[in-house]
Amino acid sequence: MEYKDYYKILGIKRDATQAEVKSAYRKLAKKYHPDVNKTPEASEKFKDINEAFEVLSDKDKRSRYDSLGANWQAGANYTPPPGFENFNFGGGAGQYQYSSSGINFEDLGGFSDFFNSLFGGGFAAGGASGRSRTSRGAESFYQDLGGGFSSRSSRTTGARQQKPAQDLNITQEIKVSAKDIFNRKPVSVRLNNLEKCTNCSGVGSMCSQCHGTGFVTYTKTLNVKIPAEVKEGQKIRLKGEGKTGADGSKGDLFLVVKFADKEYTINGSDLVKTIEVTPAEAVVGTKKEIQTLHGNINIKVPPRTSCGAVLRLKELGLPKKSGGYGNLNVKISLAVPKNLSDEQVKLYEQLLKLENE
Repeated sequence: MEYKDYYKILGIKRDATQAEVKSAYRKLAKKYHPDVNKTPEASEKFKDINEAFEVLSDKDKRSRYDSLGANWQAGANYTPPPGFENFNFGGGAGQYQYSSSGINFEDLGGFSDFFNSLFGGGFAAGGASGRSRTSRGAESFYQDLGGGFSSRSSRTTGARQQKPAQDLNITQEIKVSAKDIFNRKPVSVRLNNLEKCTNCSGVGSMCSQCHGTGFVTYTKTLNVKIPAEVKEGQKIRLKGEGKTGADGSKGDLFLVVKFADKEYTINGSDLVKTIEVTPAEAVVGTKKEIQTLHGNINIKVPPRTSCGAVLRLKELGLPKKSGGYGNLNVKISLAVPKNLSDEQVKLYEQLLKLENE
């Protein structure tokens, strides 16, 4: 892909202040807006301008972009260094969608592959990478001009004055362990959200609250109760915990459950736990002390137990909706001891000869 020099696109120096970034953007955006400039290259130029402003007007993204160094040339072949792939500033793809009364970025094809390689498409609506995106700079730009231009914005301004309820919703992942479900205690979820500044209604100009960006970020922690027999991929809805609309209405927060447990595999109220036994223990049989959510217990591994065999331990799993508990299924895995003595190796050799006779 081609490296993009965002400073060159806006015609500013690398040490430009935020006021200089914003001023350069406004002049160029007004000049190349497709409703004003009908030349074939205007749309592409306008997209590059907004993409540059999206990065340089944001402290975190600008810092990440600057860390690439100043030695790249615009148009040069570029491959992101390790650690830059799939970076997401949105806290989860599809959480935020910026709307502009002046232009539909889906018509322009979204942000470039270069932008997506650095920031992972985290500002794509509905999880669609690089589509339906506009910069927050464009938002305040059109607000300052009283709603945008005549041809395209006149068809969209009225429709966008009030967001549909689904646009105020947020979808975020919540990681859940077997212990979280077993303890029946609320799980803490940290929510980072970006919303239009209520102090200046998103205009941004000379606003002390949003510092001219038109948007503010807030962080809060929610305690979420995990239902019994929850399934991976299931959505937990928290009403009124989404974004705030222009009329004060609240969207909902949808938490998508993802199991994150190194010890157990979760299947409804049942659990699977893998334990290791040596070949000798599998043949002769043995007793093992294992840890469960209900406490430590001793189990008996029967003689001649095969690798992959499952021992079912009743009601040592997770809580059921109807009461009681599911089962804990202990899966047997064979493990050869790491430090075998010469005598032990000879015994295994003798055993192998016997098996081959």
